[in-house]
Amino acid sequence: MEPNYLILLNFCVGEVVKIKLTEDEKRKSEEYEDFEDFMRKELEDKYQFNLSDCCWMTLDSYRERTCNMMEGGAYA
Repeated sequence: MEPNYLILLNFCVGEVVKIKLTEDEKRKSEEYEDFEDFMRKELEDKYQFNLSDCCWMTLDSYRERTCNMMEGGAYA
């Protein structure tokens, strides 16, 4: 089963990129033997990230939680 979500942590700029893959993107990903090849060739330009600057994970379902964050990203 192909993932529904791709989450990237861009450690060069301190950015989290959350992508819900389209049905077309999921189909295209199946054509690649390596998911990283798919991300480089199909998603990097489209979503404006550089995979070499990121840690990433794929998920079937997605849930988000933020704890004790103050304005500007500092912890309380």
